[in-house]
Amino acid sequence: MWGLSLWLITAQFQKEAIMRLPVLRYSLTALAFASVIALATPSIAAMVNLKADLKASSEVPATDSKGAGSLTATYDDASKKLTWKGSYKDLSGPATAAHFHTGEAGKNGGVAIPIAPATSPLEGSATLTPEQAADMLAGKWYVNVHTSANKGGEIRGQLTK
Repeated sequence: MWGLSLWLITAQFQKEAIMRLPVLRYSLTALAFASVIALATPSIAAMVNLKADLKASSEVPATDSKGAGSLTATYDDASKKLTWKGSYKDLSGPATAAHFHTGEAGKNGGVAIPIAPATSPLEGSATLTPEQAADMLAGKWYVNVHTSANKGGEIRGQLTK
């Protein structure tokens, strides 16, 4: 009798173990597959949209120009590429230069990226350094359009998200 009970318990245990084996196998397979997918998937690049409203009153110091314009830009953080389009009108004369400058609102800064040609409409692209990208994304870049009458800049707009 004792041998029969032991045999029944052993048989029942083996039956339960065999029934659980496929569930365990499928679970481990799914976990392994999910891990491979998670590790193999590249990070998704962020596209950052930026804009600048170009006005004479934003110049430092402000100008009395009737000029105005706008610029939109997209920054791809995977390729580090900045692409822009913009336009302006009613300047005191032909634009002599246009640039992206480093500098916070209300402060002048150096040229970061030239915009060429400086004629409206503006369009172009540039690959940024990590430092340039950090400053731009922190709001420390502005767009400036220069003329002969306003060599320091006639219209300006801070680049914002």
